[in-house]
Amino acid sequence: MLAVVLFSAGTINAQQKIGHVNYAEIFTSTPDYQRAEGELRNLDSAKTEELQGMFSLFQEKQNEAQELLRNRSEANRETVDAQLNTLDAELQEFQRRLQEVQQLAEQELTQKQQELFAPIHQKVTTAIQNVAREKGYAYLFDISSTNIPFFEGGDDLSADVKTKLGIPLN
Repeated sequence: MLAVVLFSAGTINAQQKIGHVNYAEIFTSTPDYQRAEGELRNLDSAKTEELQGMFSLFQEKQNEAQELLRNRSEANRETVDAQLNTLDAELQEFQRRLQEVQQLAEQELTQKQQELFAPIHQKVTTAIQNVAREKGYAYLFDISSTNIPFFEGGDDLSADVKTKLGIPLN
C-alpha cells in the first residue's frame, strides 16, 4: 500500500504543469499602462518646464553678477562689491530653492508613478493567477525577471493573459 501511495504522489507531481509569462511585456501592453505613461510624461514635462524657468532666472542673476564684475572699477568698487554680495546671497538662496524644487518634483513623479502603476500591477497579477488556475498550472515563471538562471521549454501563457486583459495580440 505504501508503494501505491508513493507511486501516486510521484505521478501527481509529474503531472503538474509549468509555464511562463513575460510580465513586463504584458504590463507595458495594457491600455492602462499607456494612459499612465502619458500622464507621467505630462507631469514630467510640466515639472521640467517649471525647473527650466527657475534655472533661466538663476542664469539671468549669474549674468547680472558677471556684468557687474566686468564693469567694476576703482571708482565704483565699494558699490559694486555690495551689489555682488547681495547677488551672491540671492544666487545661493536661489540655488538652494532650485535643488529643493527639483527634489520635490522627483518625489512627486515617483509617488505618481506608484499611484498609477500599483492598480495595473494588481490587475496583471490577478489575470496571470486566474489564467494559471483556469489552465491548471502549478507554476508560472516570469521570464522578464532576471532571477531565472535557466529557462527552456514550458508553456508561454502571455497571450492567454493578454486575452484575459483584453489586450489585442500582435
